[in-house]
Amino acid sequence: MQDPSGDPEFGRRTDEDCLTLNVWTPPPGGDKRPVMVWIHGGAFINGSGGIYDARWFANRGDTVVVTLNYRLGALGFLAHPALGAPGDVGNYGLADQQAALRWVRDNIANFGGDPDKVTVAGESAGAMSVCDHLVAPDSAGLFRAAIIQSGPCQAQVALPVAEKNSLDYAAELGCGDPQSAAQCLRGLPANRLRTPVYYYRVGEDSLSGPVTGTKALPVDPITAIGDGRAARVPVMIGTNRDEFTLFVALQYLRGHEYTAAQYPQLLADTFGPNAAAVEANYPFTRYGGVPLAYSATVTDGVFACVADRMADAFGRDERVYAYEFNDRGAPAPDPLRTVAFPVGASHSLELRYLFDVGGAPPLDPAQQKLSEQMIDYWSAFVATGAPRADAQPEWPEFGDDTAAGKFMSLQPDGSRVVTDFEQAHQCPFWAGLKG
Repeated sequence: MQDPSGDPEFGRRTDEDCLTLNVWTPPPGGDKRPVMVWIHGGAFINGSGGIYDARWFANRGDTVVVTLNYRLGALGFLAHPALGAPGDVGNYGLADQQAALRWVRDNIANFGGDPDKVTVAGESAGAMSVCDHLVAPDSAGLFRAAIIQSGPCQAQVALPVAEKNSLDYAAELGCGDPQSAAQCLRGLPANRLRTPVYYYRVGEDSLSGPVTGTKALPVDPITAIGDGRAARVPVMIGTNRDEFTLFVALQYLRGHEYTAAQYPQLLADTFGPNAAAVEANYPFTRYGGVPLAYSATVTDGVFACVADRMADAFGRDERVYAYEFNDRGAPAPDPLRTVAFPVGASHSLELRYLFDVGGAPPLDPAQQKLSEQMIDYWSAFVATGAPRADAQPEWPEFGDDTAAGKFMSLQPDGSRVVTDFEQAHQCPFWAGLKG
């Protein structure tokens, strides 16, 4: 169940009976294949595992891929205190993902997969979910490696905030009495619950999601990862060069154009007391206007530099491989190509290089070569815990032989290792901000 206005398929395939998964397999025969379990994104309020056609991994990468569904929005994450014991509410969507991982452990051998070689992977909200599984007690032992693509894993919500928002959400539906709220909510027609419960906001964009300080997720993942309390498994982590242009473009398509006069307020809404410092460091004149300047601030402060810090933390205990998808001519869905600024290598556009998801112009020959290279890297990581593929440029560990982290820059004119990621995204500046 999801809000059709935010669903790329406009509700045509949404259903409360959603707990299904898809298995993509290479031709049978030979040894058991490594397995990638893919968790879709969509801000925890929309999306579907059915969108991600994984035939390229099965055919080229000789990898079994499982795509899954999980409950979204209010049905997946409403943390109303009447719905369970104290500290045991919300996170129903996360529990669905864990059920899928257990299904893979118990059944994937029947599909040619090796249950001892499972990698959990995801993008955006799916990547945030991967961060959760790295620290969630009930996810321990269900995978041996992890892939985090464009995951703002700091965008988790603590139980008190989630409970307050959930109480307000129930009251707006006419279920404001705490004593009868559970019965009242369960008695509503499903369509009344299509509107999500929102927990976290970046500018004008909101998401739902897992709740920390709970039995299912005792500690938020950023804290646990920083303290060395995450699962000690190999990690591939990365972001896209222009993450936030997608979200700014969507606002423009909704008629919300950003002016120079609005820039300070945009930054205040997003960065609070740090807004003045951010504006001084990201003057819109340097970027050719407010849309690209604002996009750069969120790309750097919310995505790129958070991923860089996470790579540092993971690297203290395990192998880490970091990347930046940097095809600034990546095919985008038709509406995004009508806005008055380039979206570049924006959020989610790398997915068309890994999955046959459609909805955009086809890859050109150089991009097709990059797609094949990325599938080779991802498949090698799933198989061995290291993205080292035959006939592809060597991808070193994040911290190999240099103080600066090594990132693989994925580009159609030739992927290459770079060591200036922190400088390009002004990570020292973001590290110096308070809060």
